[in-house]
Amino acid sequence: MLSCLSLSAGPACAAESRTLRVLAWPGYADPDLVHRFEQNLAARVELTIVDTDQALWHHMQPGPGANFDVVAVNTAELQRYIQLNAVQPLQLKSLPGRQRQLARFQALEGIPGLVHEGRSYAIPYAWSEMGLIYHPDHFATPPASIAALWDPRLQGRVLAYDGGTHAFSLAAQKLGLPSPFRIPASQWPTLVESLVALRRNVSGFYTLPEESLDLYRRRGAWLMLANCGRQQFQLLRQAGLDVRYALPREGALAWLDCWAVTRQARDPDLAHAWINHMLSPQASEALRQRQGLGATTNDGDAPALTGRLVWLEPVEDDERRNRLWRRIVSGDSVAKVLRS
Repeated sequence: MLSCLSLSAGPACAAESRTLRVLAWPGYADPDLVHRFEQNLAARVELTIVDTDQALWHHMQPGPGANFDVVAVNTAELQRYIQLNAVQPLQLKSLPGRQRQLARFQALEGIPGLVHEGRSYAIPYAWSEMGLIYHPDHFATPPASIAALWDPRLQGRVLAYDGGTHAFSLAAQKLGLPSPFRIPASQWPTLVESLVALRRNVSGFYTLPEESLDLYRRRGAWLMLANCGRQQFQLLRQAGLDVRYALPREGALAWLDCWAVTRQARDPDLAHAWINHMLSPQASEALRQRQGLGATTNDGDAPALTGRLVWLEPVEDDERRNRLWRRIVSGDSVAKVLRS
C-alpha cells in the first residue's frame, strides 16, 4: 500500500490530503456538482448545509470560520463576517469564471458590501426575492400586499418563515416605516405587537423549502411567505400543487448569496477553484432549472423584475430581533416579549 507521503501516491492519496470544507445552503452544491469538482481537482469535499442565517453564524464559531474553507453568505450577513475578520480578500485573478457572469454581477464595487478598502471579499452566486405563494381558489385577485399575511380571514391558513431578522423587516414594511432595516427605538413595541398578531394568524413556521412543502400540504395552507422565492414556488409546482406567485406592492425583500473564502481556509487555492467551479454553466443551469433561483451567469428563467425589489441590508440589531422573535414564536404576550 502506497504512503500518502510518496510522490507517486496518485489521486487517492491526493484526495486525502486535499479536503475542502464547504458551508452552504440547500441546492447550492448538488451531489453531481460536488462529484465533478472532486474528480477534476483530485480532492474531497466536506459539505455542511444550513437553513438559517443564525445557523450559518453558529457554524462559523468559534474561530471564527476555522471549521470551513468556503462559505455561501448573503451580502447583508457578509458585513459582520468582514468586521469579525472571518473572511479574506479574494484573488480575483484566480477566478476566470467571473468572465461568464452578467456585467452587473462582475461590477463588484457596484454591489453594496462586497468591496472594503479596495479589496473584494465575495463573488455573487445566486439570488431571489421573497414573494407570496397562494392558492388561486381562495383569492379573487392575487394578494397585493404583505398585509395579506395578517388577514384574519386567512387565520390558520398562513405559513411563514421562522426567522426574526426578516420577520421584523416584513412588519416594518407592513407599517410603512422608512427602512425595514433600521427600526427606530420608538417603534419596537408596535412591531412586536404586529408580529404577535402574525403568530396568531399563522398555522406554522418553516426554515427549509422542503419543510414548507410538507407544511403546505398538511396544514391546507392558502398563503405562504416564500423566503426562498421562486425556489419554493417551483418546488410546490413540481409536487403537483396548484399555486400562484405574487410580489407585494411594498417591495419584495431580495437576497444575493455569494461565495466567500474564510480567513482560516487551509487551502485558499482549492477554495478559489471551488468558486470557479460554481460559476460553470452546469452549476448555473442547476440553480435555474432545479432550484428556480436566479444565477449570476445567465438571466434565463430567473425571477423577473416585474415588481420592486428591496435588497437586504445589515439591520440595526440582529441579535435583538432574533431574541424577541424567539419569545414571540414561543407564545409570549407583547409585555413578556418586551421585558428585558
